[in-house]
Amino acid sequence: MKFPGRRKNKHYFPVTERTRESMDEELASRGTVYVVGIDQLLVDIEIPVTDEFLLKHDLAKGQSFVIDDNLAESIYSDFKKQNLVSGEYPGGAVGNTLHNFSILSDSPSIALGAIRKTIELGDYAFRYICNTSSKVNLNYLQPCDRPMGRALTFVTPDAERTFAISKGCMNDLSPEFIPSEVIEKSAALLLSAYVFRDTKSPIYQSTLRAAAIAKSAGVPVVLSLGSSGLVKDQKEILLPFIREYANVLAMNRAEAFELNGIEDPLLSAEQMLDIVDLVLLTVGAKGLYIAGWTDEENKRETKDPLHSKSIAEYNKWEYSRARRHSGCPNGIKFYTHINPFMGGPSVIKNTNGAGDAALASLLHDMAANQYHQTVIPNSPKRGTGFLTYSSLSQISKYANRVSYEVLSQNSPRLARGLPEREDNLEEAYWAK
Repeated sequence: MKFPGRRKNKHYFPVTERTRESMDEELASRGTVYVVGIDQLLVDIEIPVTDEFLLKHDLAKGQSFVIDDNLAESIYSDFKKQNLVSGEYPGGAVGNTLHNFSILSDSPSIALGAIRKTIELGDYAFRYICNTSSKVNLNYLQPCDRPMGRALTFVTPDAERTFAISKGCMNDLSPEFIPSEVIEKSAALLLSAYVFRDTKSPIYQSTLRAAAIAKSAGVPVVLSLGSSGLVKDQKEILLPFIREYANVLAMNRAEAFELNGIEDPLLSAEQMLDIVDLVLLTVGAKGLYIAGWTDEENKRETKDPLHSKSIAEYNKWEYSRARRHSGCPNGIKFYTHINPFMGGPSVIKNTNGAGDAALASLLHDMAANQYHQTVIPNSPKRGTGFLTYSSLSQISKYANRVSYEVLSQNSPRLARGLPEREDNLEEAYWAK
């Protein structure tokens, strides 16, 4: 697995000389590590609008809505004629995360979903494929007669994004197109709460089947919560699913509040650890929290200053690696927090996708854990029940940096990996 930036090998491969094995080509070819995701395949159509436009169409700012296909086509056509459509990009929360995972790791990912059977030059499906990393395997998609789904992304002057979804065939993935053997061998199964909007749709049933396969095979199930409005509406369905299947929960502060009613992000993450193994909670301009479980035997005390908020000295064990709660005989909840990289971009061009980018970083580390287990099974760093390869502190730094990259560009999808050296960036920041 390829990690960006300058890294200390001792931190990532703390093995003794006696057990160290060379990472040559033959060793690296022992197995391929990948993640799988189920997505409502969409093309994001970005349109700048006013707050009055949202009020006219009864769209709450920052939320996601399903609208009639004919209304979506009418709005799209009107703005297209006025040359006010600022961009058309491949979208979907899971699709964005898989793309970013493959860009960061230079490793494959597999997308499951539905796409138009007949693809023409320049149409939505064509744009989706052309602007998705070649490392994202699309061979398992279900072909459909209906057009692809569209997400009209209305951008108001404050850079907030509001989504109006034209479904098309995005919910047509049937359980028969879920490849069990692909899920069973994956490093993680990525799901989105967006599929819970319509529990009668085929993709919802496919999601339940995929989650059951992953649980049976011991594959971590990662759930992204989507939007606060969705969580509020579907809380009674989401909570039982999380308790039954989810190992990792990714959400922002508003989504967390709708799920458990706790405003404080640290206490919210602490409570969610009662039903999941790992929590990624983004808090916008205040950075992000990661919370997890470790064991008394495996805990590692931080070398950074201790911090106290609603939980005293919450970061004391942040140098520990996350484990499954079920694999912790003497389990300890532990946490880390990080403020935005360099204070955040001087100009935020895109608020959409920063959380998905952070999640892609976490998935990269989880996949690296499986890769390390495959190529160096005798390493002292091995052991049962670990979810991550790195400490929560190190993952937070990585996720924070990737989020910064997405916030400073127009698209939620990375065009390239992170730069190897960032000395100039840091020097410029501290020179302010």
